[in-house]
Amino acid sequence: MYEIHINETPLFLIQNDELVTDSLDTSKNLLIRYNGKARSLMNPIDMLEKTQRWDSVTVYHHDVQQLKADFESLYKILEAGGGVVANEKGEILTMYRRDSWDLPKGKIDKGETRAAAAIREVQEETGLDVVELGAFLLETNHTYKNRKGKRVIKRTYWYKMTTKETVLKPEIEEDIELCEWMPVDTFLQKRPLYNTIRMVVQAYLNHG
Repeated sequence: MYEIHINETPLFLIQNDELVTDSLDTSKNLLIRYNGKARSLMNPIDMLEKTQRWDSVTVYHHDVQQLKADFESLYKILEAGGGVVANEKGEILTMYRRDSWDLPKGKIDKGETRAAAAIREVQEETGLDVVELGAFLLETNHTYKNRKGKRVIKRTYWYKMTTKETVLKPEIEEDIELCEWMPVDTFLQKRPLYNTIRMVVQAYLNHG
């Protein structure tokens, strides 16, 4: 299964034999059989970009790898790294930018590993000097349109991190207005908060 968030709605690409409909409310969750033609995927993409009517959309096919490849052919892929950084009190490093609560993350540079990019971006966006890398948490995918109007999938690899530092300095050049240490429960109550960010924090909690 492959999960992508479009306009805050999850789109799932799955294999036929993974499809389970017994308890699915099809009035809120749309099911689409893929016909093998990549351009046909523009129909659910366009729909999700224009409306938040559905709780989820699931596209299924006998070859999910081909479905994934066809879907991604319609986008530019941008890979990024990010982190959930905890201090010695167990609080996590949060930020506010572009009218939403967020976690530090950014683009992976050429020749850079995912983990190295995640640490560098955390340091650059928050002013921390020493960050200890922990376990890999998960990958998230969400879409947007860049300044040229091209559709992009931002694929972010998330890691647990720790630091003994407490002083934060938001990177104003990246539109970060505020960096703040916050209890996890408090952060999850903040609005607005993207669904993918909520997924990351939940993975952090589940990891222990």
